[in-house]
Amino acid sequence: MGRFTFRLPDIGEGIAEAEIVAWHVKVGDTVEEDGRLADMMTDKATVEMESPVSGVVVEVAGEAGDVIAIGSPLVVIEVEGAGNEVDRAPAPKAEVVEQRIEAETPDAGGAARIESAAAPEAKPVPAPTALTPKPAPAQAEPVESRAPTPTPKPTAPHAKVMASPAVRKRAADLGIDLGEVRPAEDGRLRHSDLDAFLSYNASGGFQPAGRKGQDEQVRVIGLRRRIAENMAASKRQIPHFAYVEEFDVTALEETRAQLNAGRGDRPKLTMLPFLITAICKLLPKYPMLNAHYDDEAGVVTRYGSVHLGMAAQTPAGLMVPVIRDAQDRNLWQLATEIGRLAQAARDGSAKSPELSGSTITVTSLGPMGGVATTPVINRPEVAIIGPNRIVERPMFVKGADGVERIEKRKIMNISMSCDHRVVDGWDAASFAQDLKKLIEAPALILAG
Repeated sequence: MGRFTFRLPDIGEGIAEAEIVAWHVKVGDTVEEDGRLADMMTDKATVEMESPVSGVVVEVAGEAGDVIAIGSPLVVIEVEGAGNEVDRAPAPKAEVVEQRIEAETPDAGGAARIESAAAPEAKPVPAPTALTPKPAPAQAEPVESRAPTPTPKPTAPHAKVMASPAVRKRAADLGIDLGEVRPAEDGRLRHSDLDAFLSYNASGGFQPAGRKGQDEQVRVIGLRRRIAENMAASKRQIPHFAYVEEFDVTALEETRAQLNAGRGDRPKLTMLPFLITAICKLLPKYPMLNAHYDDEAGVVTRYGSVHLGMAAQTPAGLMVPVIRDAQDRNLWQLATEIGRLAQAARDGSAKSPELSGSTITVTSLGPMGGVATTPVINRPEVAIIGPNRIVERPMFVKGADGVERIEKRKIMNISMSCDHRVVDGWDAASFAQDLKKLIEAPALILAG
């Protein structure tokens, strides 16, 4: 028997290290050739590491959340034969970069600063445990509360309760002790008895104590850590200012409904394709918004094409897939690309070029958009636009005869956050007013 040391390969141009996002094996597992070992995240993408050999895993380097240098040992596998020659001697400890969060200075608005520091080199240990991971400072497992737990008072045992499995499950979900519920008839508890019990509690009757949960510490790793780092850097380095304007989208919603009624097999149009089309029409007039600011070099790059970032919520966290050359796409093409990119972001199939290179971003929470938002700029961009929830409201509307009447209208606020180093308040306000004209007269959006 021999040992094969699998070192973290070069998984991208210019990549010096990668973070362990998840392990698919542990010490003692048997792994086949091309079997999954671990998921590693770089600045650009998440890459799945596969085993080049078959054997038994005897050592692993680090835990989820640790950062491993390219070329460092990742996994040691016991194999048939001699293994790889260069690793007959005990393998050196993988270079692990630990993350720590320090309080930022008060003049930076109290934002958190995430720094990296090389961990002190571990002392050599016997070969069988050379890469055995040490417990991380912050474990993801739940920890018990340090408060003393009071001894429960003895209670009289309840008589046997007759209830169906569905009633028992519902009671358990609601935290109700079935022994405290009085059945209405024949001694068998039904859903109606639970309803009566809940109604009595809501009116001021006996309230069962809520079930106590456990304190939990969760390591901030993977995509969630990238988001934290990017948001902290954006708020720390960019002087944000926000501008919110009210839009009457009644006519736009009517136009959207008419187009969807005859869409055939084309994707359903939402508000976003209209908003993106209007933004693309205006950006040539406001090039300072479609830009990147390199604060180290002191250079602003204004882009001729609109590579529009579309903030999308995924199970792993917020991602920003990019619609390339959005200015060249019509409403239906935009709707198709929005759907494709959103799905790719959610299922993890989005490729690195689809998640980078945006020049301006739109972020929308859909029906949960709230009255107004102050979105954080996607650095190094200088502007981000956020449509909010559509609400119906009575408004004074002047008719063709010049007489004002009260009508029910659909109203939506649109929020903007801008980098005040590059964008003046006058520029943002002027852009918002021109955008308002387009949104409130949708024929202008559709005109060539």
